[in-house]
Amino acid sequence: MAEVIVVKIGSSSLTSEEGGLNRDRIGYFAGELSALINQGRKVLLVTSGAVAAGFKRIGYAARPKLLHEKQAAAAVGQALLMQAYQEAFARYGIGVAQILLTRGDFSNRSRIRNAQMTIEELLRQNVLPIVNENDTVVVDELKFGDNDTLSALVANLVKARLLLILTDIEGLYTADPRKNPGAVRIERVTQISEDIMAVAGGAGSTVGTGGMRSKIEAARIAMRGGVSAFIGRATEPGDIAAGALGRGRGTYFETSGHSLSMKKQWLGFHSSPQGKITVDAGAESALHAGGKSLLPAGIRTVEGEFHPGDVVEVVNERGETVGRGVVNYAAWQIKAVAGLGTEEVRKRVDVARIEVIHRDEWVTLKS
Repeated sequence: MAEVIVVKIGSSSLTSEEGGLNRDRIGYFAGELSALINQGRKVLLVTSGAVAAGFKRIGYAARPKLLHEKQAAAAVGQALLMQAYQEAFARYGIGVAQILLTRGDFSNRSRIRNAQMTIEELLRQNVLPIVNENDTVVVDELKFGDNDTLSALVANLVKARLLLILTDIEGLYTADPRKNPGAVRIERVTQISEDIMAVAGGAGSTVGTGGMRSKIEAARIAMRGGVSAFIGRATEPGDIAAGALGRGRGTYFETSGHSLSMKKQWLGFHSSPQGKITVDAGAESALHAGGKSLLPAGIRTVEGEFHPGDVVEVVNERGETVGRGVVNYAAWQIKAVAGLGTEEVRKRVDVARIEVIHRDEWVTLKS
């Protein structure tokens, strides 16, 4: 299958401040994405906007704040949103399909594998998959950060070449350009450091729920999965094509990493750790840079009650997350042998493998 480009469009780009869909903007995006598709590219759209599209139609004077009101607005707005997309893309002879996902879908390896196969089949049939969070059933609609995180997880899922996160600001600046005329745009980022996170501001729109920080976090997830990302603006004809070609009005987040397997995506981004292991500097280096397994000798402390086969988080002595892995020991066994060499470990506990976490059951999460 051809390389996939995932495009994420937020609420503020699709709706008005008062609520309701902006048909002109939807028509613009349909034209831009159709041009990419007609050039032979495989495109997947992640959209927000269901609540913003529906709250006025349902009768609310302003965007609702209570969860059940948001879910009701989303139920109305999602139908309106898909109808608008269907009509807009039909002008270019392109069919669309709706896919609604929640965090729980990603946590379940069988369900997300089915979603992956569905998306891949739609792309093979030249149908545009349009993905949104299933707001009508999700417990906390804010957890995907206005679908920024969702777009990164989807980009990793389909092993996309590039994730384009479209917003109302031309990328990441050294300060808020709307308040500081001296702000300078950061053109390219190869590593998301604390300095990069520090310049990310808060939410920028009263319609959407995501700010620049959530977009940077999404770029980080994409990069860890081997997908480069772009955060920027698209308002003129050809802007999205320029973004796909590396000439967009925004910031590029480039990665040289390899795409993660389905198993490691689940392990790194969707699993629920049952405990925490703190390791020393030598073990951290072996896991992070050396591609080695975790042995008991490098372990300092253990938290939680877990069993062989559970997922645990591994942190360094500063409390920073190094990664996640599937353990071969129970928590009490690790406590009994932490800091000991292999021969002494064999005398004290009976385990199937000497490695606490084998490198094949490990994913690094530290930049």
